[in-house]
Amino acid sequence: MKTVFHKSTEVLSAAALGLSFFFILAILVFMNSLYYETNTRNLRDAALALLSVLTKDYFFESEPRLPDMKNNSYRLTLIDPAGNVLEDSHFDAQKLDNHGNRPEVAVALAGQEGVSRRKSDTAGIDNLYIALPVYTSNSAVRGSPIGVFRLALPVQNFRSRITAAALPYLYIPVIITAAAIGAVYLFSRSLGRSFTRLVRLTQTVSSVPSLEASSLPPVISDTREFAALEKALRDMSAELSLRILRAQAEGRRLQGILNGMSEAVFAMDSHLMLSLVNPRARELFGIPGDRDIGALSLLEATHSTELESAAWQVITAGTALEAELSLPGTGTRHFFRVFAGPLGGTEEAGDGVVIVLGDITRLKRLEQVRKDFVANVSHELRTPIQVVKGWVETLMASPPDDPEADIALLRRGIRIIEKNVRAMENLTTDLLNLAALEDTENGRPEIEKENLKKLLDEAAEAVDFLAREKKTSVSVLCPPDIQVKVHGALIIQASINLLDNAIKYTPPGSDVVIRGAVVSRELTIEVQDNGLGIPPEHLERIFERFYRIDRARSREAGGTGLGLAIVRHIALLHCGTAEAESRAGEGTLFRLRLPVF
Repeated sequence: MKTVFHKSTEVLSAAALGLSFFFILAILVFMNSLYYETNTRNLRDAALALLSVLTKDYFFESEPRLPDMKNNSYRLTLIDPAGNVLEDSHFDAQKLDNHGNRPEVAVALAGQEGVSRRKSDTAGIDNLYIALPVYTSNSAVRGSPIGVFRLALPVQNFRSRITAAALPYLYIPVIITAAAIGAVYLFSRSLGRSFTRLVRLTQTVSSVPSLEASSLPPVISDTREFAALEKALRDMSAELSLRILRAQAEGRRLQGILNGMSEAVFAMDSHLMLSLVNPRARELFGIPGDRDIGALSLLEATHSTELESAAWQVITAGTALEAELSLPGTGTRHFFRVFAGPLGGTEEAGDGVVIVLGDITRLKRLEQVRKDFVANVSHELRTPIQVVKGWVETLMASPPDDPEADIALLRRGIRIIEKNVRAMENLTTDLLNLAALEDTENGRPEIEKENLKKLLDEAAEAVDFLAREKKTSVSVLCPPDIQVKVHGALIIQASINLLDNAIKYTPPGSDVVIRGAVVSRELTIEVQDNGLGIPPEHLERIFERFYRIDRARSREAGGTGLGLAIVRHIALLHCGTAEAESRAGEGTLFRLRLPVF
């Protein structure tokens, strides 16, 4: 690709050469015309002078005699009205053919002055001719000439004259042309340097848009136009830098807002091809971070025809909409509050659509948990309340006919009422404990360094009465020197719940073992029984509130259905986990895994 210097040099040199040749050619044409005009005028003057000294009798004499002009450049010819040559100063008139067809002669015979420049048919050289009509007094009246007086002068052709005249002065146009090309070269080089500096300036402006205009490299030019252009470029660079800085700040602010939003945001064009997706949306729908968003449609990214339908509805109607949708996410189904509106906030969605998804899955689940909780508590309380109510009504309505029977009935009723009241008390206590564990705002006891063996022994002592009642032995296996930072009271409560659960669901005469150990900076508390075990389909749900494998048996054992849920919350409070392993007929192992601080 040619530079400005090369292009300007070529164009201006060609223009200089063209103008030089044009002016030279014009001068040559002018000189040639001037040459012929001068010779024609001189030849006319000579012809008139000669005609004035010649008498008209020459055209009537049988043998006219002209003066000897063979050594003269001029050739004189007398021609009669019929075109015959009467006399010629350079040739024998008798041998010459009829000249009536000569241009200048034909014009003169017509009564006008004839001028012609041509090659002579007789002499074979280029001549300039002038032919004058000759009149007598009578012929002038009648308008018919008595003959033609023709004078001819040899002239050189254009090439011969130019060659002879131009060769001695050929160096002059060569010098002029060289000087013109030199001037063009210097001008083009200056112009090219100015453009090169300006190009460097524009490249600097485009490559470093945030550069201050005052720090840009200077453009040295003494041309007013280039100085004005430089000023314009510097002003444009300053304005561009300001705009880019503002755009970058706005982009960072927008990116920070999008990254910090808990809602998923999708922006797309009118064809539902994505242009922007925030990290929350990538996380919810499993879109890889290195995936090119511009190549995905809304349906490809979310796999939701409901969202696609909502977006098309915005494009078609041009109005925003809100709805609640259940959409597939990563691993599970999510519930969203969806807002879809035209991109840019206009009433028309020709530029695209923005969709904001607020994840309300947790709220939905909490709402469902609340409903289940209320239903379960109501169900758990309904039975003992009805039993207590029934026995109260029975005792009050019983007639005092047989005092001994009444006393037996009273004692039985009191025992049943006491049992159900104790069940309601246990349920209320567990509910309060569970609520206290879930209350993150109120303070809890500080974590303190405790002896693990001492905590497990205290839990085993708390269930000793129940164990002896069911003839079950409880063994504590834990090194005596293990010190851990835990909520001591909560660890005792979790251990009591696990031991109580194991004793209640273990046949009489069985063994229950509680173990404590610290391995790889992890505290492990295990409770092992050899009871009936838990079927595999129930293992994942046994830590849920009010979940029972066998409701009748659990109620008979006096369980509230909240013990294992409390254990799980205690584990979560310590940033740990609660898990169970079991096989039907082989007993169950409950395990707490807590990080050691």
